[in-house]
Amino acid sequence: MGYAHEYATAVMRRGRTPMEPADFVPDWADRPRKGKYFPGVPSFPLPDGGCADDATLGRGLFGEPGTGAFTLPLLGAMLRDSYGLTGRRLAVQANTDLGSLPFHTHANWSRGTASGGGLYPIGVHWVSGASGPLTPGVYYYDTPHHRLNRLLSGDVTGEVRSALGDLAEADTDQFLVLGVTFWQNAFKYNSFSYHAVTMDIGALLETWRMWARAHGLRLDTALWFDEPRVGRLLGLDPAEDGVFAVVPLRWDAPAPEAAAPETPGAAVRRVPDERSRRTLAFPTLARVHEATLEGAADRPAPGRLDPALAAAAGDGERVPLPDPAPLDTTVRRALRERRSSFGRFSAGEPLDPAKLSVTLAAAVTAATLDSDVETPGAPPLTRFHVFVNHVRDVPPGLYEYDRDTGGLVLLKPGGFGAFLQENYFLANYNLEQAAAVLVPVARTYAVLDAVGDRGLRLVNAAVGAIAQAVYTAASAAGTGCGVALGFDCVSYAEEFGVAGRGEVPLLIMMIGEERPRPADYRYDIVAP
Repeated sequence: MGYAHEYATAVMRRGRTPMEPADFVPDWADRPRKGKYFPGVPSFPLPDGGCADDATLGRGLFGEPGTGAFTLPLLGAMLRDSYGLTGRRLAVQANTDLGSLPFHTHANWSRGTASGGGLYPIGVHWVSGASGPLTPGVYYYDTPHHRLNRLLSGDVTGEVRSALGDLAEADTDQFLVLGVTFWQNAFKYNSFSYHAVTMDIGALLETWRMWARAHGLRLDTALWFDEPRVGRLLGLDPAEDGVFAVVPLRWDAPAPEAAAPETPGAAVRRVPDERSRRTLAFPTLARVHEATLEGAADRPAPGRLDPALAAAAGDGERVPLPDPAPLDTTVRRALRERRSSFGRFSAGEPLDPAKLSVTLAAAVTAATLDSDVETPGAPPLTRFHVFVNHVRDVPPGLYEYDRDTGGLVLLKPGGFGAFLQENYFLANYNLEQAAAVLVPVARTYAVLDAVGDRGLRLVNAAVGAIAQAVYTAASAAGTGCGVALGFDCVSYAEEFGVAGRGEVPLLIMMIGEERPRPADYRYDIVAP
């Protein structure tokens, strides 16, 4: 049993026993940037290939993966729609930052992908080889300006390919690499930040997967690889940064006659400028990261995860749901319109059950990451419990979602509004006003026992992907959505009765209709 078990337990119980340092207060005046700043590096604008009319979110969530290949315009469009800045958040809502939003120094910029606390700590590197359209090298995606910063010149894709080992998808010379600078999240969430950033990784991967599938492309993800080797190549300090995923890209160009050789001495020498005058280290954060580095290059054998996968729905009274509502909105439009409801839910109009149906179906598709350790066609890592408050033709109660039939299984009848609000820590949502609250549960400890401490990243990435899929599906379906981590996980586990299965509730996702005519200010900074 590694340290990840202890960390997962601390996260689960943090509503009752605060994680250390319990007296930590963020220094907002000294907060870091959302992203890295490299002064003086060569920089190149990225094109925007737009979004095809038939690239619908329904196709992105439920369609078959395509066989197409990336081009620079397609890559630019995917990066902009996922992590690029698209507008400014100025709506009147119930979150605690409302009073500061009009000030430019506290501006909250919208992006297609959700992020815990709106902190966006992921750095996207593109390691490009000879088949790419630019000089081979390592590039960093500059999210505020939608540009590529060249950090290193030369074909170093052999290093990434070697770090991926025997992964079949690694037979390319184009890779997206996702890294996290811990301070960009830990300045607010301290020891809890590892839980948040690993979910952020899953959310971004799910955005890319939806976007790619909608455009006839396919993306697979490597979570097990020689992380120290990739980190050295990118010039990262292992005490401050982690490399969490590598995504090989199929490129629309002839493959080089010979693959690039390994270049063990090559490394990015550029050092980003740190805005914070003082940065802090958190022992718990360092320890859990070190634990997930153990065996990073030792990819688990096929089938190792099988004992930890989610079971089918249990017995009980079945409540059918209608067919999922169609999601004919383009994936770009759905991502642009994605936002958190933050107190705008209203029980005045019950939710169309077809909208509940489609958000649950989206959650199930996202629960499998297409990663290098999952078995294609196997059950997902998560099951779903649903608190129904105000859904048309569905009696209030606690349900389990049956992913095989698309219906609900009644666990406990009656209203749960008081329970939901009593076990929520913040003041930005009235959970009773939400039409439904979706809760994924996973056998976190069984995953860790099966594949080691690095499995913590896998579970959390799956949950982050689920949150992103639900957010985006709700956007396309025309209903409100909010996602939160500030709930008493222990109370939820007791209410669900999942201790015997070793399952842990990891997130709450609220959906429902919102108050009519909300106050907002349109502040788009990109073309539709």
